[in-house]
This record gives sequence, C-alpha cells and structure tokens, in this order.
Amino acid sequence: MPKILLLEDDYDMSMLLQTLLEIEGYQVWSYDTKRPVVEQAEEKIPDLVLLDVHLGGLDGIQILRQLRQTPALGEVRVVMTSGINMSEECLRDGANAFIVKPYMPERLLEILRAVLASPANQKYKEENPKPSSSVSYRKFL
Repeated sequence: MPKILLLEDDYDMSMLLQTLLEIEGYQVWSYDTKRPVVEQAEEKIPDLVLLDVHLGGLDGIQILRQLRQTPALGEVRVVMTSGINMSEECLRDGANAFIVKPYMPERLLEILRAVLASPANQKYKEENPKPSSSVSYRKFL
C-alpha cells in the first residue's frame, strides 16, 4: 500500500483528498502544521508527496527544494498542485508532475498512478492543462 503525505492547507480539500485516496487503497497522512514538513516526511518516508504550491504561510516550491536536498527524501515522488499553472517552475525544481486546480478526482488518480509506477526521476506534463477538459499526460525528460 503506497504511502502519501498530503500537504494541503484547505481543511475541506484535505479531508476530501484523504478520503478519496484511502478509498483507492493509499495510506495517507496530512502534515502537522506545528512541525517542519521535512522532519515529518523523514519519519515515515512516503512513496509520494501531494503538495500544494500555496500553503498559507509556507511556500510549496521551497518545501519541494528541501525535499530534494534531503538525502532520505531525494527520490520521493512529488506531485504539485495549484490554481495557477506553475508547472514549468515546479517541474524545473524537481516535481514529478503538476496538476492545475480544480481537477476531477479521476485526473488526480491517473497522474498519481502514473508517477508511482514510474522511475523516481520521471516527469509528467499535462498536454492540456485546462481544468474542465479531458487531459492526458506525457512523459518527458
């Protein structure tokens, strides 16, 4: 059962995502806002981190960089999300994939499965990042 660390600051969204992912068979835990993210990730070593770019007072891009610089977490797969298309920056800084909000649950599950089934350094980019349209992903790099 793959382990996912969920970093989402919207409580309702976090609960919905956690429920969805648990139904799909993932072991999910949300980050504790009172402790450093990297410290929490090092304790459980997730298979994947689902990371929002904008986390209230935290910068998701900076968290991504910290994960990539931490030896025990450097190969952990990271899927980033935001309501603003920041795919180029996220992929450049080490994310495996980026998905624009709002997204359908099926889109999220599709990319999570693809990222988890691929080598740790494999990256995916949406071919059509418009939230309301059907989308496919292509491997690159």
